[in-house]
Amino acid sequence: MHLNGAEIVIECLKEQGVDTVFGYPGGAILNVYDALYKHSDEIRHILTSHEQGAAHAADGYARATGKVGVCFATSGPGATNLVTGIATAYMDSIPVVAITCNVGVSLLGKDSFQEIDIAGITMPITKHNYIVKDVSKLAETIRKAFKIAQTGRPGPVLIDIPKDVTSNKADYKPVEIKPVQPMDAEDICEKDVDTAVSLISKAKRPFIFVGGGAVLSGASEELKEFVDKADAPVTDSLMGKGAFPGTDERYTGMLGMHGTKTSNYGVSECDLLIVIGARFSDRVTGNTKKFAKNAKILQFDIDAAEMNKNVIITDGVVGDLKEVLSRVNAKLTQQSHPDWMKKIQEYKEKYPLSYHTDMLTGPFVVEEIYRQTKGDALIVTEVGQHQMWAAQFYKYTKPRTFLTSGGLGTMGYGLGASLGAKMGCPDKLVVNIAGDGCFRMNMNEIATAARYQIPVIQVVINNHVLGMVRQWQNLFYEQRYSATVLNDAVDFVKLAEAMGAEGIRVTTQDEFKEAFAKAMELKKPIVIDCQIDSDDKVWPMVAPGAAISEAFDENDMNHR
Repeated sequence: MHLNGAEIVIECLKEQGVDTVFGYPGGAILNVYDALYKHSDEIRHILTSHEQGAAHAADGYARATGKVGVCFATSGPGATNLVTGIATAYMDSIPVVAITCNVGVSLLGKDSFQEIDIAGITMPITKHNYIVKDVSKLAETIRKAFKIAQTGRPGPVLIDIPKDVTSNKADYKPVEIKPVQPMDAEDICEKDVDTAVSLISKAKRPFIFVGGGAVLSGASEELKEFVDKADAPVTDSLMGKGAFPGTDERYTGMLGMHGTKTSNYGVSECDLLIVIGARFSDRVTGNTKKFAKNAKILQFDIDAAEMNKNVIITDGVVGDLKEVLSRVNAKLTQQSHPDWMKKIQEYKEKYPLSYHTDMLTGPFVVEEIYRQTKGDALIVTEVGQHQMWAAQFYKYTKPRTFLTSGGLGTMGYGLGASLGAKMGCPDKLVVNIAGDGCFRMNMNEIATAARYQIPVIQVVINNHVLGMVRQWQNLFYEQRYSATVLNDAVDFVKLAEAMGAEGIRVTTQDEFKEAFAKAMELKKPIVIDCQIDSDDKVWPMVAPGAAISEAFDENDMNHR
């Protein structure tokens, strides 16, 4: 077939099985949108309110489905508006292909109208990127981009296409795309597997730490078998939630700055820390010099660059986690650590998560969402206190059910991501939990939800402050609340209604119960504005620079 570049773009997307694209048109990308118009029965396009929302929607689609998310933007500001979303996907290893169009080849480098070097800008935050100046290379480049996004450790790839390339013609031959295979099993070092099995067999107090890599590799079944064989307690990172069931008796809650005391104390006292697909974020480790100082550290990860990057390990196995765990499971004999498991259970009973139950609070809201959804929902969050409460008080039992910006910590991520998640998983209930500060950043995407009647439930934990920053100001800055008070006249209920959604304000526990039950039945976009106290805090907490074993909570503060 002899097609122009824009038509080749669409045909290549069809090759890849793309069914949904999120984006915003403009002059440079008009040819692509014209070609897309002719295939609207095969590829849905969701016009977001802002390009950043499109990038987050593609990210949310990818996290929820495991497929590649795709977003479009035009040149100049359209392309730069994708940057935060691309960086968010990069930090959390999410497969996204961003397609931008630029000024014509002859105008590149001349400060032309709406020209920007988006390939140069995004080089540090993509796995790879391209600018395609020859239409005959376009199809091959798109195919490479999708493969790179999915191969090994996933991540975003950007393709920038000058406008004249989208109108120039070339021969196009369809190609059958084969599913991307995991990292070759032959690349896994069997000697490293044997060393890992030996370390695990000799441990008396093992602890398993699960990160986002276990979700991305689809290793949940192998992980469950490994945990049972190793007879060890399990903690996770923000990104690892759902890889191991949060309802399992071996699960001890999240690790790190706002992790449970059980997890933080247990990791500090274990003699072997087994790290599965986690990158030792500073929010997990606290003071790295004091992190797991009594333990040998065994790390399983697909990315060799993560070995010894933030924390010096004892040994490691590089490879796809699903295959690594299968190899280890085949060689590991049944372990038994009754005394260690008993001690961890005693910690769980002594240091449960708690909150004030006599008023409407963030933890109550999250627990009520869990009760009403029976744990069967896709929970998306923004970033801040509400994010930590969602991680602490909702029990995730399946992977790809907790979508949040972990590495970049992007305020404004959740609403766009929830739209992408709902488009990718239309049969799932999707709830975005936000703080009022985060909601303000991209609340314009409520208009997108209303336009397409995408029935996401937007819950706003509204404390009229930037809650997490205020918490730090309260604890570490002598209550100097600089630029964190949001006590203004913004009415989220009226705003929701103005954009075509339903809006409900709640101030009590009973009101929230009723509002959320209504939202589940309504099957349309709804905003629930939950008024809570400005000084509710996330507990426990580890002070900056401290060891995770020094975690403290409200009770500790009251008895100082």
